Amino acid sequence: MLDHEPPTGAYKFPSSPIVAEDEPHPDRRERVENIRAMLEYCFPDENRYVEPPEADHTEIERVHDPEYVGWLETFCADGGGRIEDTATGCNGATADAARYAAGAAIAAAEAALDGSKTVPYALCRPSGHHAQPSCADGFCFYNNAAIAAEAAVAEGVDRTAIIDWDVHHGNGTQAAFYDRDDVLFVSAHNDHGSWHDEYHPQEGSLDEAGRDEGEGYNVNVPLPPGTGDRGYDRLFERIVDPIVSAYDPDLILVSSGQDAGPADPNARNLVTRDGFRNLGARLRTLAEKTADGQFALIQEGGYQTSHLSFATLGVFEGVLDRRIDLDHYGYDDPFGRFDEPTALVDEWLEEAVEYHGQYWDWDSVT
Repeated sequence: MLDHEPPTGAYKFPSSPIVAEDEPHPDRRERVENIRAMLEYCFPDENRYVEPPEADHTEIERVHDPEYVGWLETFCADGGGRIEDTATGCNGATADAARYAAGAAIAAAEAALDGSKTVPYALCRPSGHHAQPSCADGFCFYNNAAIAAEAAVAEGVDRTAIIDWDVHHGNGTQAAFYDRDDVLFVSAHNDHGSWHDEYHPQEGSLDEAGRDEGEGYNVNVPLPPGTGDRGYDRLFERIVDPIVSAYDPDLILVSSGQDAGPADPNARNLVTRDGFRNLGARLRTLAEKTADGQFALIQEGGYQTSHLSFATLGVFEGVLDRRIDLDHYGYDDPFGRFDEPTALVDEWLEEAVEYHGQYWDWDSVT
């Protein structure tokens, strides 16, 4: 997964004559290398690595069109490159990396279901939640969380909940399960809308709530820029906890993108290490309440490579009920320096509560 390398340019975009030196694409291998270093330093006794198998075509094609899978493999075999006018690109190693990333997500879901009470974590690269059934999108090629959920369904799991706290809308996961009720999808994200008419038509709006049997089971929660620790706690209190509790899943998968942090160049939110610690703790409690403790974390975004380590440490501190006293930093976040505008967050969350109330009885689930 480290060998996947998108093309350089002006940040995530093609080169520009006003930028003298190209820079690495934000989906850099250092992202996951830093997370691994954090895990080895902070949790040396608890930490165990398992090499995942590659996902095979049967597993991938439960989500993705065979024609698209064939196109991606050919495109990468020819050396890859930038996909038309998008910010997504790849090299010759990307198709293999994406198969291993999907395989890691499947293995994490299987580990969650095996009764061992571990905390399965798929350190995936490339990420997956933007990848749609028929196209790559948003640095993603195969939808790791969706493929893992389909693998669970194939093993007889009746209800799976996917919670996506990546700061960007999980449009590919939405597309995969939009007309189904056996997979609940809850996505909290900045209100960025569609960023490409062809490759990213979904907007992540409240009214993209599913269709047919899936109506009401696609729960989008747009968040205003500047949402921080308090806002995400309120998000769980008002929406995530009640809806997931009412759904009562057998398995919870988390699209765990830590790009809602205050230093991320690809986002505008203010969640600190402490806020991610709270998300991890809330996830653990919710899984114990609803899914017999069965949950798995699947890595998505996070593009400030140093803060990604602090934020992901927070998630693991929460799910493991541990606090790590770091030299020079203690329990703090060196990037957490802005106050959160709370009134707008409350206003938007209550709008989401009102909208989704047509599908969920808040009186019975709060």
